[in-house]
Amino acid sequence: MRGWCRIEARVAIVTGASRGIGRAIAERLAADGRLVVLLSRTMESLEAARDAILAAGGAAEARSCDVGDAEALSAVIEEIGSTHGRLDILVNNAGITRDGLLLRMSDEDFDEVLRVNLRSAFVACRAAARPMLRGRFGRIVNIGSVTGLTGNPGQANYAAAKAGLVGLTKTVARELATKGITANVLAPGFVDTDMVKALPEAMREEAARGIPVRRFGTPGEIAHAAAFLTSDDAGYLTGQVIVVDGGLTG
Repeated sequence: MRGWCRIEARVAIVTGASRGIGRAIAERLAADGRLVVLLSRTMESLEAARDAILAAGGAAEARSCDVGDAEALSAVIEEIGSTHGRLDILVNNAGITRDGLLLRMSDEDFDEVLRVNLRSAFVACRAAARPMLRGRFGRIVNIGSVTGLTGNPGQANYAAAKAGLVGLTKTVARELATKGITANVLAPGFVDTDMVKALPEAMREEAARGIPVRRFGTPGEIAHAAAFLTSDDAGYLTGQVIVVDGGLTG
């Protein structure tokens, strides 16, 4: 049995949970005894992730939801809290990219990335705060990126959204701290997901050489950090940015 504190009744929501980091976090939380509700826009891949958790003996449900639709996202979070009578953990992982150099980036590409990557986290935090306040317990983890701390050419929209998560999270942490609710940012560096695997091999090798540990991280390593941040033992850790990047940013 893994985990710092196995509490069968804890209910967790993970957005963007059908693959990559989101799926790894969902699987880890389920292994630690949480009932995990997986959210994603694509139901087929989401059901595969849910079924894998169930096959491993965990508890999981799947809900199809476009997190960029504020009304739909609020409604599904409210429904989950109402159905289970509680909501303890929220991991905002869903995100998209619309890369392009500054002079070529359209207003639409900038706005779309902020809508999905930043506004959805705000909407989810607002909706989840209500059942967390009733239970006087909550763990919010917003998945950021080292790009939000350092910037990255061709990603003005993505970097702005991830930097915005930092300010959002620190504010949520201050507002809810006295109610037993923590909020933190988990900022990965290069992680071996489908997005990174799609890069040309030469680019992957060059990127790995720039990382002190000389390799990319794994989704499971990010999930380990998320598991601690969402545990009972992390009650004194809030408003922080936890960087998991193999030493990339120093």
